[in-house]
Amino acid sequence: MRLEHPTLLSVDVSARYSGFELRLRQKISLHGITGIFGPSGSGKSTLLRIIAGLERAGEGRVEFENRPWLDSTQGIFVPPYRRPVGFVFQDVRLFDHMNVEGNLRYAAQRARNSDVDYDEVVGIFDLGEHLSRQPQSLSGGEKQRVAIARTLLTHPRLLLLDEPMAALDAGRKNEILPYLEALPSRFDIPAIYVTHAVDEIARLADQVLVIRDGESGGLIRPVELLDKVDVVGGAAEAATIIEAQVVDQDPDLHLTRLQYREQLLVVPELGRRRAGDSARLYIRAGDVALATQKPQGSSFRNILEGTVQAIEPQPAGAFATVLVDIAGTSLRANLTRHAVLELELAPGTRVFALIKTASFDR
Repeated sequence: MRLEHPTLLSVDVSARYSGFELRLRQKISLHGITGIFGPSGSGKSTLLRIIAGLERAGEGRVEFENRPWLDSTQGIFVPPYRRPVGFVFQDVRLFDHMNVEGNLRYAAQRARNSDVDYDEVVGIFDLGEHLSRQPQSLSGGEKQRVAIARTLLTHPRLLLLDEPMAALDAGRKNEILPYLEALPSRFDIPAIYVTHAVDEIARLADQVLVIRDGESGGLIRPVELLDKVDVVGGAAEAATIIEAQVVDQDPDLHLTRLQYREQLLVVPELGRRRAGDSARLYIRAGDVALATQKPQGSSFRNILEGTVQAIEPQPAGAFATVLVDIAGTSLRANLTRHAVLELELAPGTRVFALIKTASFDR
């Protein structure tokens, strides 16, 4: 589900800090999840705190749904508790003296005119069996699920998430991602999600606001992010983002079949997805192999036919990045230079890209 009428957020602020200046002007039509992406220290979290009212900009204006939350020229500053905002922090802030149910009930009781159902939230975040547990006994992923559920129960009109998975290892991160993916389809609440992790943006965001050195780089689609070399820099290895559609689910084998243009993909089971739903996949270049003939009797479940577009040798290294045109999308593959020579790859060469099902981040 997407908001029938996207919510407008307008930000025009400037603020000086020690060794850093934020100068940002951007209007955002909020729908689904809006990612805020940029290198560490670029001003992402500062912007989020200004929107929430947790930090005051030196001057400027913040407007939500045509209502000013900040206007330095008019002396307007709406305090955080009067802004209909839910904030999820990187460091989980649960009440240790309450069990999980107590934390959730406390939030639900404070909400005014809430149409967010308590039992529905508990069910969506799979918290039923954890209600009697104390926060100290929960894993990092479980704590974050409780924190997000508690925030939703306050019935915010805007959900702000400040790197909620930065402190989680890969396993806990993959545990919580499906719950974040479900937010737009289950709750009619726009969200702004701050991160410097490309794979999180690829999987979650509907649009991305790029920030660098305290300034806006504009709004782009997630699939365009990897072309922003000046922003991504060394933050992520070469990769590709593709958007596919769910064909069907195989609950017995825990697999999902997807259609990408005219070709099929098989990935680990995508929970909470139905036939026809879209799914965004993040494919690391190191997980892609190439062959000049279609393999027979192979364990690879994903074999995509394409044409070599370009070959980009990596400086002072044994590898090269090969760009393969797959139905209009440039799929990146990291190969050794030796393999490129042995396969006689060149622009225009017909190839088959091989991707293990287990390699997908989805």
